[in-house]
Amino acid sequence: MQDLDPLFDAHVLKPKCLTPQTLCQETGYELLLSWANNADVQEALQIREGTKSQWIRCNTTLAYASNVESTFGYHQNLTKEVIRALVYSGDQDLKVSYVGTLQWIKNLFIKILDDWRPWFVKGQVAGYTMKFSNGHYNLTFATVKGAGHTAPEYKRPECLAMVSKWLVMDPF
Repeated sequence: MQDLDPLFDAHVLKPKCLTPQTLCQETGYELLLSWANNADVQEALQIREGTKSQWIRCNTTLAYASNVESTFGYHQNLTKEVIRALVYSGDQDLKVSYVGTLQWIKNLFIKILDDWRPWFVKGQVAGYTMKFSNGHYNLTFATVKGAGHTAPEYKRPECLAMVSKWLVMDPF
């Protein structure tokens, strides 16, 4: 049965591959598979022969002994520690929407320190950010404008600027 849904859920603004001839994000993934499974590439990366028979981008067939349904409790415990955290989402991601991520953060019941505002790269809006704190646990949430599920894949300069500024505690 053919999938007629034209939305690419990892990035709502990118075309979904409907045929192998369509130029789209998934075409790049196919090229990546060819590259990663090339024997010369694996030798250059010093991957021991027999370590992995076939490299795949998102392995959904791993056989885990147990499954963690939610990590929310772990994150609640982390709010008791002296930690800085950066959580970011591409605003065009339909797999894990920034709206759901923001609600997840709000459920940690951490006070809003700096409310929703734009952040910039080279004078252009690169996304929106909020800061949360309970005095010792500090969380920065940011969206990356125009980015999909794997934000740095779509917006490299913006993600590099965001992480770089966060690492040196420069407000962005």
